[in-house]
Amino acid sequence: MKYLFTSLLVALVLGGCSSSPKTSYYRLTAEPVPSMPDASSTMRLMVGPVTVPSAMDRPQLVTHSNRDEVQIHEYQRWAGSLKSDAGRVIASNLARNLGTSNVWNFSQSTQAQFDYQVLIDVQSIESAPGEDVVLDVLWTIRPSTSRTKNLSGANANTDTKQSPRIVTGRSLIREPITGASFDALVAAQSRAFNQVGSDISKRFLGDEFR
Repeated sequence: MKYLFTSLLVALVLGGCSSSPKTSYYRLTAEPVPSMPDASSTMRLMVGPVTVPSAMDRPQLVTHSNRDEVQIHEYQRWAGSLKSDAGRVIASNLARNLGTSNVWNFSQSTQAQFDYQVLIDVQSIESAPGEDVVLDVLWTIRPSTSRTKNLSGANANTDTKQSPRIVTGRSLIREPITGASFDALVAAQSRAFNQVGSDISKRFLGDEFR
């Protein structure tokens, strides 16, 4: 009788384990960067660090059921991290729009030499399957110390160009989620962060960086 009870208990435990949901892993996607000519003379950009709200800074995907309630999805997880993925997508967009391969993601590069650093501060990201992604991002373009010194020294002699300055901006983006699946939700988040990169690109293409 004792053996029968033990066997039944083991069967119940194994049965419970086998019915556990399968974990799915997601990553933000970026458009591939095309092959480019030698970029040794082009501007060098470092994207990051990226900061996100503490509620979103976790391995699991987080959605909003309403304005005041979030849901943490234990079996839907980031393959890497939301911060690293966001930096990668924005860096890829900048490389394409500015026509340079000299753009690096802070969390995925050991490169220490750059002309400008793009700091990304995600104020909020609200997502609900089948609805919209609402993204609010503050970003800062900061010249490197060496670039500031070099241009300041040159300006003292030529007076043809102002020293680089810190530029700040804000991207408020609403991107529809075309479906009720998590694939559709992450795809909409990817498009939203890609748009942040486009907003930053427009500032780099302005007169102040030429």
